[in-house]
Amino acid sequence: MDDSPDTQPAIEFRNVSYRLNGEGKDGRELLHDLNLEVQRGETLVLLGRSGSGKTTTLKLINRLLTPSEGELRVDARPIREWDVIRLRRMIGYVIQEVGLFPHFTVARNIGLVPRIENWHANRIGKRVEELLQLVGLDPDIASRYPRELSGGQRQRVGVARALAADPPILLMDEPFGALDPITRTELQREFLQLQKRLRKTVVFVTHDLREALLLGTRIALMEAGRVVTLQTPDQFLASKEALPCAYKDAFGTGL
Repeated sequence: MDDSPDTQPAIEFRNVSYRLNGEGKDGRELLHDLNLEVQRGETLVLLGRSGSGKTTTLKLINRLLTPSEGELRVDARPIREWDVIRLRRMIGYVIQEVGLFPHFTVARNIGLVPRIENWHANRIGKRVEELLQLVGLDPDIASRYPRELSGGQRQRVGVARALAADPPILLMDEPFGALDPITRTELQREFLQLQKRLRKTVVFVTHDLREALLLGTRIALMEAGRVVTLQTPDQFLASKEALPCAYKDAFGTGL
């Protein structure tokens, strides 16, 4: 069996638990004995209600949090062995509120990581233009500030910024949750097209069942810090009667 990094899962949780006070046994447990693999090029959706452990799982991947127990591997390497800066630069992070720097132009926001990586100015400019086109924005907005954009435009800029240095992994924490339904549908559709082209490894957090079924290669349903079920969208639909009662009524209405 080939154990090279390219044949291993992009992300792997091995008996990972997380408590608020770290290593001790007395803290409130947010994740319990999590075993989960994210394959290269897939979109794994973490689905569940608030407090189920979805965002905690994301934050462990880019070391915003550290496991209390167990081992987390990224690119077949234990996460504790990674230099934090190098790890985070290979992971794009998109959140609901976007997090753009208000005093930076769109171009400067998108080019932030390439600039830190000492890319030449001409290369950064070409990359910014390329990414704006990729996420469906007119390159002319590069000189605008976030306050001058609509919510949908800001979210597209956030995705472009996450992709700027071409990271192999994307973490997306309810990225479309604050948008109006029409804009949200547009961005979901654009995300699917983008993922077909780029084939990134994506971990996507949502509480919306329809979004999970639409975007996920697989869906990990989480409850109380545990994965209740891990299935493809088709399997998820076929087994809905076996799901916890709290989720059965969500079919047809969204969680």
